[in-house]
Amino acid sequence: MEKRLKYKYLLPIGICLTIVIGLTCFYFFSAFSKAGETCYIYIDNDDNIDSVFAKLRPYGKSHSMSGFTTLARHSSYTDHIKIGRYAIEPGTSTLTLFRNLKNGNQTPVRMTIPSVRTMDKLAVAVSKKLMLDSATIYNALRDSATCASLGYDTATIAAMFIPETYDIYWNITLKSFLERMKKENKRFWNDWRLAKARELKLTPIQVATLASIVDEETANEVEKPTIAGLYLNRLNMRSEAYPYGMPLQADPTVKFALGQFAIKRIYERMLKTESPYNTYIHPGLPPGPIRIPSISGIDAVLNHDHHNYIYMCAKEDFSGTHNFAATFSEHQVNARKYAEALNKRGIK
Repeated sequence: MEKRLKYKYLLPIGICLTIVIGLTCFYFFSAFSKAGETCYIYIDNDDNIDSVFAKLRPYGKSHSMSGFTTLARHSSYTDHIKIGRYAIEPGTSTLTLFRNLKNGNQTPVRMTIPSVRTMDKLAVAVSKKLMLDSATIYNALRDSATCASLGYDTATIAAMFIPETYDIYWNITLKSFLERMKKENKRFWNDWRLAKARELKLTPIQVATLASIVDEETANEVEKPTIAGLYLNRLNMRSEAYPYGMPLQADPTVKFALGQFAIKRIYERMLKTESPYNTYIHPGLPPGPIRIPSISGIDAVLNHDHHNYIYMCAKEDFSGTHNFAATFSEHQVNARKYAEALNKRGIK
């Protein structure tokens, strides 16, 4: 009799357990997202539990949202929301997503430092990937004390940034971001590169400065070591006429001094622009890079071609490459060809 009573209640209990387990799986263990691709939500300082729900709702299935809401309401998450960038992958369960948000398990951003000319451009590019706003980043890069704490000044800070792709958390602080960039710079300047720089009697900042000029002169990777060798020839040329080395006379430094990067033709009056960046007036390297140098530009300086060229001029076919010369008379021939091509096209 007792046995029969036990069996009598086992079936409904089993059914109830099955229903509970099924509902639990349905609400908490099934995939949260209704999208077929990975989505991202961004939780910032101003978010509360209701705004978090609002950000999740476009991506979650209705029952998944119900499950997430239940988990959130019956936990400490409501009062301890953690900012960050979180991935919602197609197969991620509601429970897993909740745990990620509750524990602050962010998905890092893949951020590439661009080889841009100015710090305001860098600030804008970085702010598009991080929680930091562009004005905050730019002001820091123009602040003497901030730059000095990193081992640079406002003219050389561009040399700290190495244009590679990094995994960085979206809500990283400005201080941590800049320290990370300094760390990556130190990693980049390994023993091999430092030894190469010492052979040239240049510091890493000076190498970066020269590399930025090489990058501005050409996008042709094959030419970069040749151009780097040409400028090193000028820097190392000592004579009665050039006791501090032959002036670099690099047109990109004039454009940087003028703040006019799109001009096609440099005129005599432009060469007289008073600026420490104008290498027609001031011998040696400018105070700092005229853009964030590319890795290929840096390595082109460290592995420059050995030749006797000291002059170059853009080719008259506008291919973006150059004619090189060892003497001024050869250079004059090349310069006339290019000037005639400019006149023919009406470029002023």
